[in-house]
Amino acid sequence: MTTARHAQTSGTPTRMTRFDDIYRQPDPRAYFAVLGALGYRTPHHAQGVFRRLLPHAGLPGAGDQDGGSPATVLDICCSYGINAALLNHEVTLAELYDRYTSPQAARLTTTELIAWDRAYYAERRRPDAVPVIGLDIAAPAISYGRAAGLLDDGFAENLEAGPPSPALYRATRGTRLITVTGGASFLSARTFRPLLADRQDPPWVAAFVLRTGSYQHIADALVPFGMTTEKDTSRTYPQRRFTDASEQRYAVAAVSATGDDPQGKETDGHFHTALHLTRPTAHQDTRPLHTLLRDD
Repeated sequence: MTTARHAQTSGTPTRMTRFDDIYRQPDPRAYFAVLGALGYRTPHHAQGVFRRLLPHAGLPGAGDQDGGSPATVLDICCSYGINAALLNHEVTLAELYDRYTSPQAARLTTTELIAWDRAYYAERRRPDAVPVIGLDIAAPAISYGRAAGLLDDGFAENLEAGPPSPALYRATRGTRLITVTGGASFLSARTFRPLLADRQDPPWVAAFVLRTGSYQHIADALVPFGMTTEKDTSRTYPQRRFTDASEQRYAVAAVSATGDDPQGKETDGHFHTALHLTRPTAHQDTRPLHTLLRDD
């Protein structure tokens, strides 16, 4: 899971604040301290959405829940495995912010924190937990997610720059749901094509996309795979507060340029995301997005 990794330039605001350093740490304490101060909350929104999608994701017909094998998840831009923690355990994002910014956590070495975490998550493991594979360019974050037991497998690879390793390719052949909660702005079809290629039943792709950009280039590139993208138009999801007025001006201008209305959202002080779900067209016809998201 990533937030903005672009640099903010001086003068005219054209980009988002840089957060690269928090993904280079050996554990997630800086991640939670920095992003918690800004009220970062996309993983909270994703927790319930991904749990609703999982029973249906990637299945031929997609209308009935599957009682067979677990629905393996590939989390792109997974950082320290936060989405996996929330998906597979009885924890909330607020509890994780409290945990990793606590005095007790501050006293631990990374090795001690990993041991503390393994016990913590083992006690809270859900009976319907599923295997999660992590993909991120940040090797320290991947290493932590694997060591803490949040990621069943993890790969520090950049598919924007080159093809997946044979190991990543093999590991993702059974994926039924691909999730993205903070990296869509930095991705193109280059990341998704090899993950969908040669799949008889392609996985679904659920992405929370910042309103400052467009997901259309990715959606268009996945059409040849027989896939259609739906956007949840019923709501948007607050992501985080702006770091300063310059970043807010950038966001308001960028959202307006896409044809969306920033009033009451970005103008009120937060980035907002929209949920996009890409899946085989037949699945969309069988179960529209709004029926998958409702509480029933």
